[in-house]
Amino acid sequence: VRVLLDPGCPVFLEEPGYSLQRTILQAAGCRLVPVPVDQEGMNIGLAIDRGLRARAAFVTPSHQYPLGWTMSATRRLHLLSWAQTTGAWIVEDDCGSEYRYDGSPIRSLQGMDANSRVIYIGTFSKALFPSLRVGYVVIPHDLVERFCAVRFAMDIFPPYLYQEVLADFMSQGHFGRHIRKMRKLYGERRKVLVANLHGVFGDMLEVHGAEAGMHVTVTLPGGHRDTEIAVKAFHSGIGLLPLSPFYWKGPARHGFLLGFGSAPVDQIPAAVGAMRALLG
Repeated sequence: VRVLLDPGCPVFLEEPGYSLQRTILQAAGCRLVPVPVDQEGMNIGLAIDRGLRARAAFVTPSHQYPLGWTMSATRRLHLLSWAQTTGAWIVEDDCGSEYRYDGSPIRSLQGMDANSRVIYIGTFSKALFPSLRVGYVVIPHDLVERFCAVRFAMDIFPPYLYQEVLADFMSQGHFGRHIRKMRKLYGERRKVLVANLHGVFGDMLEVHGAEAGMHVTVTLPGGHRDTEIAVKAFHSGIGLLPLSPFYWKGPARHGFLLGFGSAPVDQIPAAVGAMRALLG
């Protein structure tokens, strides 16, 4: 943000989207412009039709957070065309790209970009373990010096030891083997979770984003308020992450984000049953 944008710059954000991202951009003085997300990803065409302008667009195309949808190839091309035409930046947060279970993976925006308009960011904290606070960024060559200068000003002592160990872990082939192993494990957990959701709730819930990532999102029928149910669940010893707080403007959908990364398969049916009891 410090390299690419000046205070007051308008930026496109996914609606719904990652609340911490909004907080960071607001703290930097950016003017936030929410753009609705549908099953193909950020609807950049709608933003253009409404005459909205921005200096950058922040997107999660592989597994949109929080809804879990994957941005279509058509929508990716449209977004890249918008960036080229307007001179805007695309910041691609590729969360969830390591774990895809159904269908063929779509190339990253950065991989499709022929005009050096995409900043690609990622982290190893989900692929490996949360306490490994090592992220990375892939940037156009002419921005490297500016990014390094800002990085040095932020923290002159990055975690070199973690980086060296991680580099060895990858170069020796362990990282690839780990991803393949965990993709199989998470895929089984996801399969059991989705099957139980359909079996217990039937048409009462809609399940989204099961093709990739480490969580699925379920949306509730009208009349249910996810935040109220989450409070009831908390007092019953059950953790539910409500969907509606991820919306910033406009009407919010109600539902929950259900993570399966640390859920043993044999405990999933009971957890889904407990959730059903809470909904009445």
